[in-house]
Amino acid sequence: MRAATGLGRFAGAMSRTLRRGDGFVIGGRVVLAACPDAFARLCSGRRVAFVSATNGKTTTTKLLAAAMRAAGSVLTNNSGANMPAGLVAALAMPTQRVPDDAPVVLEADETYLPGLLRGTPEALLVLGNLSRDQLDRLSEVAMVARRWRTTFAAMPGLSAVANADDPHIVWAASALADVTWVSVGNSWTADSVLCPSCGAILRRDERDWSCECGFRRPSPSWVLDDGTVVDPAGARHGLALRLPGRANEANAVMALAAAHALGVPPETALPAMASVESVGGRYQTVTLGGRHVRLLLGKNPAGWAEMFGMLAPPPAPVVIAINARAADGKDPSWLWDVPFENLAGRLVVATGERRHDLAVRLTYAGVEHVTVEDPWTAMPAAVGASDEPLDAVGTYTAFREMLRRGGGARDAG
Repeated sequence: MRAATGLGRFAGAMSRTLRRGDGFVIGGRVVLAACPDAFARLCSGRRVAFVSATNGKTTTTKLLAAAMRAAGSVLTNNSGANMPAGLVAALAMPTQRVPDDAPVVLEADETYLPGLLRGTPEALLVLGNLSRDQLDRLSEVAMVARRWRTTFAAMPGLSAVANADDPHIVWAASALADVTWVSVGNSWTADSVLCPSCGAILRRDERDWSCECGFRRPSPSWVLDDGTVVDPAGARHGLALRLPGRANEANAVMALAAAHALGVPPETALPAMASVESVGGRYQTVTLGGRHVRLLLGKNPAGWAEMFGMLAPPPAPVVIAINARAADGKDPSWLWDVPFENLAGRLVVATGERRHDLAVRLTYAGVEHVTVEDPWTAMPAAVGASDEPLDAVGTYTAFREMLRRGGGARDAG
C-alpha cells in the first residue's frame, strides 16, 4: 500500500509539473492500478459515511464534514471528485494529516456507489434524491434505484439516513433493516410519477405519497418544517445557513441527521454547518467583465427547478451558460424539461457552446433573451451597467470556466 501511494504521489506531482491538471485523479488511478483493493484497505478500521444523490451530494458532504470536524478530525473528498479514483486519492493523499482512525465522509457518484460498498460493508449511507441526469452516461432513474436496492439487500451491515419524500430512495433503502427517515420535501416529482415497486401511478397529497400495492411513504424521524428542523425527540432547531435556497436547507437536514447518527449532536453540528458559505465555488461572487457576478451551478431539470428560487428577483437579468461536454452530459435535450417560463419578466443572456439550443427553448418559454458568444467581453452592452451583483448560472464545465476566469478559489474544505 505504501508503494502504491508513493507512485500515486509521484504521478500527481508530474501532472502538476507538466500542467496537465491538479494531479488528484491521476494520482488515485495510479494507486488503484498498483493496488486494486486500495479503497477497501484505506477504509479499514474507519467509520465510513457515503453521501449519494443526483442533486445536493457535494453540499451535503461539505455540511456533514463540517459538522463532524466540529467534534474531531474527519477525512473527506474536498475536491468533489466522487468516482473511485478521486475517493482513493482523498484517502491515500489527504490534504491534511488526520488520525488513522478518523471517520470518513465521502461524496459518491450514484453509479459507482454499489461497487464502493463492497469494500465497506458496514458503512452509513446518506441518500438524498434520484432524478434524471446525464442520460448519455447514467441509467434511467428506476435502473439506478434497482441497482442500489439489489446491493443493499445483499449487505445487511449497512445503515442509512434516507429521504422519505423520494419514492425511488425509499424503495432502494427499504431493503435495509436500519434506516433513519428524513422528510425534506420533494418539489420535483416528474421523475417519480410511477411506483418503483409495481409500476402503478402514485397517489400524492402534499408531502404524502402512496400506491395501491401498499408501497407508501414511511414516517420520518427528522422533518424540515419552514426553515426549522424537528428532531426525533420533537425538539426544534433553527437553521441559520449562509448557503441560499430551500434546497440547501434540505441538504442541511440530511447532514444534520447523518451527523447525529455518527455521534455528533445538533447543538454541535449546527454552528459548524452555518459557517459553510461556498461549496466548490458555488455561490461565490467573482468579477467578470467589470461586474460582480454570483456563480450558480445548474445540472439537470430537478436542480434547475430549485435553483430558480435562488436568483435575485425580476427584473434582475441573469446569464445562463450551457455546454454539452462529457462532464455536462452530451445531450442537451433536458433543456426542454426545465421550467424556464419561471424567468419571465427578466432579460436572459444565453451563452456557452449550446447557447442556440437555450435560445430556442427560451423563445418557446416566452422569455426575453439575447444570444452572446462571450458576454464578459462586453458586459454593459449585454446586461446594462449596475453595481448590483449579477447572477450567472452554468452547466458544470461552463461554471468551472466562469470560476477560473473570475479568479474564484476552488473550495478546499
